Amino acid sequence: MKDLIKELQLKIEKLENEISFKNGLISILSHDSKELFGNFLWLIEAVEEKTISEEDFFKLLPQVKSDAQKNLQIVQDSTAWLKTQYGEFKIKPEKIMVMDLFHHFEEKYAVKLKEKNIKFHFKGDPNAFVTTDRLLLEYVLDKILNNALKYSFSGHDIHLQEVTEDHQVIISVIDFGTGMDEKYLSTVFTYGNPIFHGTAGEKGAGLSLKIVKNFVSLMHGNIEIFSSENTGTTVSLFLHKFIE
Repeated sequence: MKDLIKELQLKIEKLENEISFKNGLISILSHDSKELFGNFLWLIEAVEEKTISEEDFFKLLPQVKSDAQKNLQIVQDSTAWLKTQYGEFKIKPEKIMVMDLFHHFEEKYAVKLKEKNIKFHFKGDPNAFVTTDRLLLEYVLDKILNNALKYSFSGHDIHLQEVTEDHQVIISVIDFGTGMDEKYLSTVFTYGNPIFHGTAGEKGAGLSLKIVKNFVSLMHGNIEIFSSENTGTTVSLFLHKFIE
């Protein structure tokens, strides 16, 4: 009887988390989209009615561009999440070399790494592998690495670290950037966390980490974040080495 109650409690908790996630996603999409298009409409009307000078118009364009980029990221993240919600979604496990992931992101972020004078290093066994869904894992690591770059100081390195323990592989992204106060760590996966700006003024969409946690759960893994203000952040994924 106790086992049945415990199982029901876990199912209820899972459903509550899913409902909270979906409601938060809808809230972000509706609020940010309304704000963006409201700003677009105001700017267009101001130009049409000539209540704004050409000089002021061009001064506002960088902010409009930044808002548009943020909203585009929200749409892309939402689309990635929606793909896991249609029909009976099942992960497609495959053997993935961790070093291949490192080279993939080293190439993808080459320009941004150069812009911030940041070197990207691999630490661990070059022959290590993990068995999971490639699309989900690449999305998760992409968002974590993007945050690491965003909050890293110029000239500071970023590491992709692999540690294998029995049948578990721990993949960590380690940066030495702004970090965050310990009081914020418990809120990073919720909708109540503050939005931080990167070291070059980059603005976050406030959604990626929430989808990251959802995807890690789909991979039957765990995620942990360790951070210290002005020291850096380590985000670790705990995944299966073999198919269970």
